[in-house]
Amino acid sequence: MPMKLSQIAAALAAELRLAGPDAEIAGVSAVCAAEPTSLVFAEDPQTLAACLASRAAAVLSTARLAPPNSAKSLLIAAQPRLAFAQVAHLLRPEEPETGIHPTAVVDPSAKLGEHLSVGPHAVVEAGAVLGDHTRIGAGSVIGAGVHVGAHCRIYPRVVLYPRTELGNRVVLHAGVVLGSDGFGYVRDAASGAYLQFPQQGRLILEDDVEIGANSTIDRGALEETRIERGVKIDNLVHLGHNVHVGHDVVIAAQTGVSGSSSIGANAIVGGQVGIGDHAAVGEHVILGSGSGILTHKKIQGPGVVFWGRPARPLRQYLKELAALARLARSSNDEEER
Repeated sequence: MPMKLSQIAAALAAELRLAGPDAEIAGVSAVCAAEPTSLVFAEDPQTLAACLASRAAAVLSTARLAPPNSAKSLLIAAQPRLAFAQVAHLLRPEEPETGIHPTAVVDPSAKLGEHLSVGPHAVVEAGAVLGDHTRIGAGSVIGAGVHVGAHCRIYPRVVLYPRTELGNRVVLHAGVVLGSDGFGYVRDAASGAYLQFPQQGRLILEDDVEIGANSTIDRGALEETRIERGVKIDNLVHLGHNVHVGHDVVIAAQTGVSGSSSIGANAIVGGQVGIGDHAAVGEHVILGSGSGILTHKKIQGPGVVFWGRPARPLRQYLKELAALARLARSSNDEEER
């Protein structure tokens, strides 16, 4: 819903420099698409110049960049991009509560909170618990005994297996599967046949976790798989059984993490990274796209960027690439002579 600039400034604890009336802001916008009710943001002088020349009602920027005299209203924040995202959330319209759709199947033993929305053909099985203001999309399945916290958003065709627990404000995009059996088998040395090792543990997602479309996370084998608060996972990511992901980790698309591995808090994992079983990635580590972590390998070093297969510190990786290039040139020169 629209808000006055003064209301936005108060919500952000930002400085407001009005250059006219206390305008009403209806939404955030890119500079090129700005309307007279839009808010835009700038983190560099070039973007700021474009923002000030745009049709936007106001500009979010820093005290260092803001001109002393501006014909356009300014909101001053230490982190304009973050503040811009916060405003987008403030202005996001509330989705109407729809209640339980007539085609949804809800077991009588399920415990339902207030102000729920359960979409068409969704299934809520026996003993499941849904928190207040949670939304279940069309065709989703909430398994027996699953706990879903308050203000969660579960998009269409999500499947939550039994022994899965979600905290509050969890977002699961379409096609997510949580709590399925891990890939754990025991081989009979005599016959060569494989028998599944027990997959009966739990999967726990803490508050404010967001999982991208068609990603999957297995439950623990005998213990638990745990995704701590604030973790953000992209589309098409797979996490195996007994994996532990620390708080505020970001994992990009097409990454695979094998069973019993761990990723420390605040780590950043690029796209198409492969992590072997029983590996450990330390806190604040950055894994570049396409990196590979070997089985039982430990990667440590806050703020260190690792790259390559197997992953090693970026400085070392670049030196090796340069040495390989020199070797290739030398070999070509030898052939030409």
